[in-house]
Amino acid sequence: MEWNIVLEMIAPELLGVLVACWIVGFTLKKTPRVPNWSIVYIVTALAIVAAGFVLGWSVLSVIQGILVGAFAVFGHQFVKQVKVAANDSN
Repeated sequence: MEWNIVLEMIAPELLGVLVACWIVGFTLKKTPRVPNWSIVYIVTALAIVAAGFVLGWSVLSVIQGILVGAFAVFGHQFVKQVKVAANDSN
């Protein structure tokens, strides 16, 4: 699947929310008391709430929040896997 298609589906007003979710996810990953399995839920919930405030509360804003949360988590995993692959090839 082309992730550029998903990025095009995200409302441009939410790109700041996307960056904020990425930072929150990264910070939570470094926090020892937060289990890794919970990070995706926290980031997605934050994205849904933020999308609701930015776009107004509707089904569309919930869907946009889910897309933003998913893209933030995917982006982090993508960068992480690229780093692992680069280290393995050396």
